[in-house]
Amino acid sequence: MPITLKAARVNAGLSQEEAAKKIDISVSTLINYESGKTYPDVPIIRRIETIYGIEYKDIFFTRK
Repeated sequence: MPITLKAARVNAGLSQEEAAKKIDISVSTLINYESGKTYPDVPIIRRIETIYGIEYKDIFFTRK
């Protein structure tokens, strides 16, 4: 069952600041991804998969 990007981050035990640093993006960019304002490109998705330990197909990207 897919989970939200925010839930995946929380399940990985990371704050927004920690996750953004590990993914190598700004906190505001991560906030935009989590809120559905913008969507990550493929290289960023690959980093998210590795850092959060979840596959892209299992992440639900919300829309505003």
